[in-house]
Amino acid sequence: FYTCSEERHLRANDRELNLSYKYADNAIKTSKYNVFTFLPLNLFEQFQRLANAYFLFLLCLQSIPEVSSLPWYTTVVPLVLVLSMTMAKDCSDDMNRHRCDRQVNNRKVEVLIEGELQSEKWMDVQVGDIIKLENNQFVTADLLLLSSSEPLNLVYIETAELDGCVSVCCMCLCLPFTPVTFHIPEPFCPCVGEVRCEPPNNRLDKFTGTLTLKGETYSLDNERILLRGCTLRNTQWCFGLVVFGGPDTKLMQNCGRTTFKRTSIDRLMNVLVLSIFGFLMIMCLILAIGNGIWEYQEGSKFAAFLPKGVSAPFSAFLTFWSYVIILNTVVPISLYVSVEIIRLGNSFYINWDRKMYYPKSDTPAEARTTTLNEELGQIKYIFSDKTGTLTQNIMTFNKCSINGKSYGELLDFSGQRVEINEKTEKVDFSWNNLADPKFCFHDNSLVEVVRAGNPEVQAFFRLLALCHTVMPEEKKEGELYYQAQSPDEGALVTAARNFGFVFRSRTPESITVVEMGELVTYELLAVLDFNNVRKRMSVIVRSPEGKLTLYCKGADTIIFERLSPSCSNLTEVTTEHLNEFAGEGLRTLALAYKDIDPEYMEDWKLRHHVANTAMDEREEKLDALYEEIEKGLLLLGSTAVEDKLQDGVPQTIEQLSKADIKIWVLTGDKQETAENIGYSCNMLREEMNEVFIVSANTAEEVRKELQRQMTPDGTEEPTVKKSRSGLFCLLKTETVADEPVNGEYAMVINGHSLAFALEKDMEMELLRTACMCQTVICCRVTPLQKAQVVELVKKYKQAVTLAIGDGANDVSMIKAAHIGVGISGQEGMQAVLSSDYSFAQFRYLQRLLLVHGRWSYLRMCKFLRYFFYKNFTFTFVHFWYGFFCGFSAQTAYDDWFITLFNLVYTALPVLSLSLFDQDVNDWWSFQYPQLYTPGQLNQYFSKRAFVYTVLHSVYSSLVLFFIPWAAMYDTVRDDGKDIVDYQSFALLAQTCLLIAVSIQLGLDTHYWTAMNQFFLWGSLSVYFAVIFTMYSNGMFLTLTSSFPFIGTARNSLNQPNVWLTMLLTSILCVLPVVAYRFLRILLWPTINDKVRYKVRQDKVLPPTPRRVQARRTSTRRSGYAFSHAQGYGDLVTSGKFLRRTPKRRPALFSQTDSPLDNTKPEFSIYCQA
Repeated sequence: FYTCSEERHLRANDRELNLSYKYADNAIKTSKYNVFTFLPLNLFEQFQRLANAYFLFLLCLQSIPEVSSLPWYTTVVPLVLVLSMTMAKDCSDDMNRHRCDRQVNNRKVEVLIEGELQSEKWMDVQVGDIIKLENNQFVTADLLLLSSSEPLNLVYIETAELDGCVSVCCMCLCLPFTPVTFHIPEPFCPCVGEVRCEPPNNRLDKFTGTLTLKGETYSLDNERILLRGCTLRNTQWCFGLVVFGGPDTKLMQNCGRTTFKRTSIDRLMNVLVLSIFGFLMIMCLILAIGNGIWEYQEGSKFAAFLPKGVSAPFSAFLTFWSYVIILNTVVPISLYVSVEIIRLGNSFYINWDRKMYYPKSDTPAEARTTTLNEELGQIKYIFSDKTGTLTQNIMTFNKCSINGKSYGELLDFSGQRVEINEKTEKVDFSWNNLADPKFCFHDNSLVEVVRAGNPEVQAFFRLLALCHTVMPEEKKEGELYYQAQSPDEGALVTAARNFGFVFRSRTPESITVVEMGELVTYELLAVLDFNNVRKRMSVIVRSPEGKLTLYCKGADTIIFERLSPSCSNLTEVTTEHLNEFAGEGLRTLALAYKDIDPEYMEDWKLRHHVANTAMDEREEKLDALYEEIEKGLLLLGSTAVEDKLQDGVPQTIEQLSKADIKIWVLTGDKQETAENIGYSCNMLREEMNEVFIVSANTAEEVRKELQRQMTPDGTEEPTVKKSRSGLFCLLKTETVADEPVNGEYAMVINGHSLAFALEKDMEMELLRTACMCQTVICCRVTPLQKAQVVELVKKYKQAVTLAIGDGANDVSMIKAAHIGVGISGQEGMQAVLSSDYSFAQFRYLQRLLLVHGRWSYLRMCKFLRYFFYKNFTFTFVHFWYGFFCGFSAQTAYDDWFITLFNLVYTALPVLSLSLFDQDVNDWWSFQYPQLYTPGQLNQYFSKRAFVYTVLHSVYSSLVLFFIPWAAMYDTVRDDGKDIVDYQSFALLAQTCLLIAVSIQLGLDTHYWTAMNQFFLWGSLSVYFAVIFTMYSNGMFLTLTSSFPFIGTARNSLNQPNVWLTMLLTSILCVLPVVAYRFLRILLWPTINDKVRYKVRQDKVLPPTPRRVQARRTSTRRSGYAFSHAQGYGDLVTSGKFLRRTPKRRPALFSQTDSPLDNTKPEFSIYCQA
């Protein structure tokens, strides 16, 4: 809510008054920099990153001659390279933003100024201006729609820029007082209406305000607003009043930054990097103390040769900072750049995967973020929606119950049920010229009672034809097309159409239906729309005879609570039918009606107008009025529609379960429907020890039902482990421990009980019981409850979570989980736009996780282990050398080798490992889903793995320093000359290092490609080419101070003992690694080792996995719930229609999933405004 002081007040066509309020104009700015601010601002942003700031600090140290022991280019070259790459990317992105801003701000639109339409740039449009839009033009700002060229002042818009989906029904209507002659400017000169409305906000689905004109006050809501970002379609022109401009528009208000998700490896890396900083300081302190001791004991002997004496403490102080510079490679600046390149490459693999492309809708998989790939390989909990995610969300009218009699089943002469299949005879609807030829039904008895004039049956289908928000379109006489808010609503209206009650057309004030061949027009008095709380919708109509009737449909539990006591017997029979429908997994809906007294209706309409024009608590007041009138209903019956499972859902769930991934279904459907789908998906199985239901109505009963004995040594209270994590262990964490379970269990809990279970004093009990179950199904849950369940698991299980859904009601769950996956299905694109990854079918989830996720995690862990290994080994050699150079901060390698080691010599080989490596191919990954479990346990990279890597580096550095040192000590060349000099030792040590880390890379590589070979051997070749070039006479004569190692390469590398030393150090470095891996595979093989062994041994592919059993029949009750999205009832009463235009996209790939894929692409729907 907002106070009156926050209201926006504007007057139409009065720029002077509106400018006095200092509202934002219509210019937008999405760019971050300009010519003058780019360099300072970008550098400021980049140096906020710890690694960049650290290297800038090193550069400052190197400018001090007394401290610097390395040339400036050893730090400047890598720092400038990293900053330049990031700066180039940021510059390119911001130039694109500038270009887009200019393009948008300079668009032209006609504005009504002083009685004339004048062409103005978008940036010059002001709040309160009246503007004219023409067909195919973008909506300039957030507009109050005034008039259009269409009949009844209707407008058609496409909302693709707003929500990414042209098929979303976003309808607007003009106010009833606006004249059709609005296209003539003169009549609008004296029009001075005043608008009071809410301040700018990001709620796309809500707008509250009033318009005062000629003493009359009119209610303004979201249905009368055209939002910036929409496009005018199939409408010659329209006029609108600018309410919000530029940055105040709802589109721009929604352009805020999305919450940045970080992976567990990211968080671990931050802790490790800061720990490495501390370790670096300790090493520098040790060497500085050594320098002080050496200066005190030995330094006096060299004082005579120094120009000026330096005290031992001061020398130690300077040496400390010198070693900070020398040992900086322990924190490599290229680490973060390499990580981003690896993530980007693995994201492209997802986008390019043909096996995740769905040709029916021409939808490829899309990685909408590049920062979470490796976390796909660590998922422990999946939270899935049901409708449209596990099922197709394509509804067919299957059965119904009318006045206590069930229709839709076929019985033989003995009364036994006959199975319906494709060969079963269908009902002949040829008597109905307006019937939909695609509609299929098999029970002729229902047609017979309809044609016989049964009043209850006809009232049943009359309700289906009237109570909805469907929009009709009739391109040719008799060819009707329905545009429905949801597939189930379209299925019900189509059923009424085929049984003789054809919804033909509508206006804001009427609905026209063809009833058994007769055209009947009903006056539409009110639409009581659906929302998450109501879970029902109603319409109030007046028949041609003047009779007032309220028709209502909704979830059966909601409808039954509002029935008249006289319906008790009928309610019992209908409930039995609902149970039967549920056994077949059908979605149910209850129908009821009520006759209304005209006098009461007049009073109710007055109170409704007052509530509808209220600026505060408008929705609450309307809900109270709706609740008042929707009482004492008379039951007509119920409907049952079928929503079939998507292809491959049972197999996918089985595979993910084998990977030890727990799947929780969070759905708004009824308990029985969700339970039946659970059996169909193999989530619930007959062989389970128990599938227990939690459906209590009080907190104590819920607690008692949650306290199940599933463990032999179970305790009354959950076991909670308290620990600390994060940097310096400042973050307190509580983890509910996993407990051993005897057998397999599943839990089904409804939304009412879940509300109690999510309370603070019971959430631990809920989590404990749920985590001991193999399957959890939460039904009748709200979008908020979905997010709360995800947050509960994130908080107390310390496990990686994934949420997958396809509708707007899944957005909160998708955003709450570590990883959100959107399915581009029948409910628009809201879930996709909020997700991190998206594709078209649930079955692609197993490939995303078991293949791409596992590979990404494996590659990232290998990269980090190897990267830290080579850099620690590189740095430790410096550390050991400090004990043999008087702690003088002299480097153990050539300065150019230090500069190029991470940037050139080892960059591409490790990137090729991180982009192409795989332990087994995708086929074997599916055959053995257990390969996924190491990622859930963080076995490949953790603090323990990091410690092992450091110890491995310590050993390798000892070998790489002391073996060359011993080999060069007191050694002579073949000609008797000394070979013992610093430059020869540096060359030998750095060459041994590069060869050793290259061999280690080869040992870590499981999957060799041409790129791996090229980068590995190419990097070694480049190294030798560089040293022979840099150590040549020409380079020395050109820049003597920069290339002092003249002739070192040719003088050292022609000696056999040098090559023998390289061979010896390489063998000693890799021997422990080979021995350890051999013993581990022999004695303690992992699942990866076993599968890789089987891959090598098996030349013939394993047999094809068994097919999953067909879905079982059950007597379990099913139910139907509306989708969690605000309905369009208010829009219907204001006259909106849908139009549909075919949209074709070229197929990305020629490959198809099945023979059924040769279907036309889906139609795009232009929504009426």
